[in-house]
Amino acid sequence: MFIVAMSTALFSFGQFTLPPLPYGYDALEPYFDKQTMEIHHDKHHDAYVKNLNKEVSANIALTGKSIEEICKNISKYNVATRNNGGGHYNHSMFWTILAPKSTELKGVLLDDINKTYGSFDNFKNQFSDTAKSRFGSGWAWLIVGEDGQLKITSTANQDNPLMDIAKVKGTPILCLDVWEHAYYLKYQNKRVDYIGAFWSIVNWSEVSNRYAAAKGK
Repeated sequence: MFIVAMSTALFSFGQFTLPPLPYGYDALEPYFDKQTMEIHHDKHHDAYVKNLNKEVSANIALTGKSIEEICKNISKYNVATRNNGGGHYNHSMFWTILAPKSTELKGVLLDDINKTYGSFDNFKNQFSDTAKSRFGSGWAWLIVGEDGQLKITSTANQDNPLMDIAKVKGTPILCLDVWEHAYYLKYQNKRVDYIGAFWSIVNWSEVSNRYAAAKGK
């Protein structure tokens, strides 16, 4: 853990910083491989942070704003802020909802998933289908919609449901990156296999905490 924190500290400049992974690069093996995690976190996510900080430096209106505030008002900003701000928010969340060993889903979130989708298996199938059918690059999401209900949705590129330009808006509680850089080294063009592996490393404790916080609003 100390080594991870030291390595990511090298990338921490400006208003936004690259968060350290909450586990080692190889901790998600054999589902997500070490090399992909290193490149995905240290190269891709770091680039979003650096480029977002460049936008902050060039636009005083962004100074002091949280990444959530920026996303919720993204229509006010340029495309570079949208792409890099979304990239930072999305990846920061993604790392936290993964765990070396999938935690148990239980309690209120499980009850509400069962009520909304009929069963947990039905939910998994619908979420997986949404991830599979996203054309090109993007993300699949489970969100708490503006009406307080659970919804499965998808966004292109680095957009997310917090953004005021999203077709389906809400608070994300679970996400899956389906950009090819997230899986191509291990799974090549087999996105379906990558999605299947994802379910073995979901941190349901974190997802449940996010659900409680979203419902608390």
